Amino acid sequence: MVLLGALLFVALNAWMALRSVKWLEKSQGWVDHTWQVIAQVERLVSSAKDAETGSRGYLLTGQERFLGPYVAARRELPAELAGFMALTADNASQQVRAARMREVMEHRLALLEQGNLLRSTGGNLDAARAITLMDTGKAEMDRLRGIADAMEHEERRLLVDRTRESTTAARRVRYTLALASVLDLLLIVFMFRYFVRERDLRLTAELTAERLALSRVEVERKAAEIQELNEGLERRVQQRTAELEVTNRELEETNRELEAFSYSVSHDLRAPLRTIDGFSLALEEDYGAAVGAEGKDYIDRVRAGVQRMGGLIDALLQLSRITRAEIERETIDVTALADSVARQMESQNAGQKIEFLIEKGLSADADAKLLRVALENLFGNAVKFSSKMPESKVEFGWDRSQKAFYVRDNGAGFDMHYKDKLFNAFNRLHGDKDFKGSGIGLATVARVVRRHHGHIWAESVVNAGATFWFTLG
Repeated sequence: MVLLGALLFVALNAWMALRSVKWLEKSQGWVDHTWQVIAQVERLVSSAKDAETGSRGYLLTGQERFLGPYVAARRELPAELAGFMALTADNASQQVRAARMREVMEHRLALLEQGNLLRSTGGNLDAARAITLMDTGKAEMDRLRGIADAMEHEERRLLVDRTRESTTAARRVRYTLALASVLDLLLIVFMFRYFVRERDLRLTAELTAERLALSRVEVERKAAEIQELNEGLERRVQQRTAELEVTNRELEETNRELEAFSYSVSHDLRAPLRTIDGFSLALEEDYGAAVGAEGKDYIDRVRAGVQRMGGLIDALLQLSRITRAEIERETIDVTALADSVARQMESQNAGQKIEFLIEKGLSADADAKLLRVALENLFGNAVKFSSKMPESKVEFGWDRSQKAFYVRDNGAGFDMHYKDKLFNAFNRLHGDKDFKGSGIGLATVARVVRRHHGHIWAESVVNAGATFWFTLG
């Protein structure tokens, strides 16, 4: 009878635990389903953006390679929308939103297809762009995003409720399993006491006492070893601390020497350069007729060399300051910062036709001053090396596949064989006759990125532009 009662007791505990686990599985299944619906909404919005971007790129450039994302999105959108409707078949409000999204999406894709057809058949380009780029296009995309936001908001609300249910189910499982374990343990103890005799208990107690005595001796021995190890560790810490103090003093002395060198470069070396430049200008103005055209050419070369030397000194000073500057991280509106640098580039290159494409809503945790220096150099290089194109095009944004910011231009590019030399000071891949520069800009950018514990790399094709990616740690 005792054994039968124990078996019934264990079976009851197992049934309660199994029931709780099934409830947990069901609740977790709904949570996973909600995440799947949210992911499907994000895929819908992404495909719609791909279609819009690909069509716009084709209309603006006429290059069929831009139609790739558009064609892929047009092929995938119906299946993705059908998948969403299948996933939300149990939700009437989501079905209504899906129908509205289908209506808006079909209308917008029809307009895009009409614009692309006009462009591909050599029709009226202005009409094609008007069809796709007019304000109603933006309104339709905004409406599409609004529907998607409403879909996601509904699923987020359901996710909160279902997560709460899942949490409750998990808690119930834990409580049930804990209770069952405690009851089973009590049953085991009861059965053990029922079958084990007093003599066996005494033998067990004696063996336990013997083991405890041995354990105590072992613990005391280990404690002595630990004490000895702690004393040795303290000695090593003191030794390392003394070595670090010496190293810190040496670093402070090195920094003082660097500051003294910077002061010397900033003042002592500039004075001779100003003297050479001033007397060269006086020689040109006062004795220009006497030295002739060839002499004036020599004077111009001297002054150009002096001014280039001054620019190199300024670049070296900036590189030195970036190396020593304290990093003050804060949340930065990267889009606003990039817009400011772009306006600066446009004012400095007023005679050059430049188009900046800067992604909205970018932010980062970084030092604002150092990040501005990096963007000034990257944007400046992009404008400089695309100056020989009819129109310079500079893009800046966040590359989700690379998980990094990028700057892309349509300029001269470079040979990837020399990519390892890009970020070294004074290494230039283009001659000074083609593009003026100090050879310090990319080294400065790399220094800023390293100060943020980030990484920078580039890809390019000669005469087909270049792309620079960087992270900020």
